[in-house]
Amino acid sequence: MRVIVTGGAGFIGSALVRHLVLERGAEAVLVVDKLTYAGDRRSLRDCEGRPGFAFLQADICDAARMRATFAEFRPDAVMHLAAESHVDRSIAGAAPFIETNVTGTFALLEAARAFHAGLDAAAKARYRVLHVSTDEVFGSLGETGAFHERTSYDPRSPYSASKAASDHLARAWHETYGLPTLVTNCSNNYGPFHFPEKLIPLIILNALEGRPLPVYGDGGNVRDWLFVEDHVRALVAAVERGRPGETYCVGGRSEMTNLDVVHAVCDLLDQRVPAVAPRRSLIRFVADRPGHDRRYAIDPAKIEAELGWAARESFASGIARTIDWYLANDWWWRPLREQRYAGERLGLLAGKHP
Repeated sequence: MRVIVTGGAGFIGSALVRHLVLERGAEAVLVVDKLTYAGDRRSLRDCEGRPGFAFLQADICDAARMRATFAEFRPDAVMHLAAESHVDRSIAGAAPFIETNVTGTFALLEAARAFHAGLDAAAKARYRVLHVSTDEVFGSLGETGAFHERTSYDPRSPYSASKAASDHLARAWHETYGLPTLVTNCSNNYGPFHFPEKLIPLIILNALEGRPLPVYGDGGNVRDWLFVEDHVRALVAAVERGRPGETYCVGGRSEMTNLDVVHAVCDLLDQRVPAVAPRRSLIRFVADRPGHDRRYAIDPAKIEAELGWAARESFASGIARTIDWYLANDWWWRPLREQRYAGERLGLLAGKHP
């Protein structure tokens, strides 16, 4: 299989590329990535030089470049992960989220459609365009229930609104033009190579350095945690066995409050790298994020039943693997902390303070 992976130098994208190249032995994988602040080609170093692996630094908003890339590479599948993805940054400035997540997705779909139109019947039958999205498009749950493929959209942040728009575009291009698109909506991912602005890597690194551990609000916001390697297996299953026009929700069946996540990280680090005082003492409750959704949970029953996928990692096993990776790989995260993002608070509105 010949695959284009957009956003392939990001967190989930690079995990997908490593899976395709190193474990699946895909015929050819072309990474298309703009290399914004969160994209890091070092995350792909084990793929460099492997047969069939190629990297193109390009912006998916460049419609002409995307059309030319499709024509030259001639993919069997496109796995679209390129996106601005941090809610806090979208609150501070929404424009890049609209540009990349909406306009960029439109440009990519048009390039995929133009290429699809020129394929013969056999090539069209195997061609797939996977749009990878988030559970944040569904809004916030109450104390019970879970998101599923029929849940109505109710985005609450500029980020989730931009992803909701791109989801609708992907589905519309299937219904209107017959483009064989699929959409996946996933819960919160975690694991190796995660840019340290997100909760779990931020807490791991702050705790290692003895810095305060910021917890938004009362720490009671609930997320369903999905180990990134489980997620990328689901994406491959969707491309290989999923039905065009369908949506698949992907979750880890691992609901945790943010405070419980922080406690778990602190306790595991104390076991592995003892400090003078327990790391829970570093926790600081800070002003909540504007519009912070209270609870997310995914019901992955459809992808489990129809595609035979299931998460392999529990939160306990996945977070242990994640912490061990960060302890062993400061070559990757330390330059990011020193040069790109030092852990400062993001996403506060003017006049608001931690």
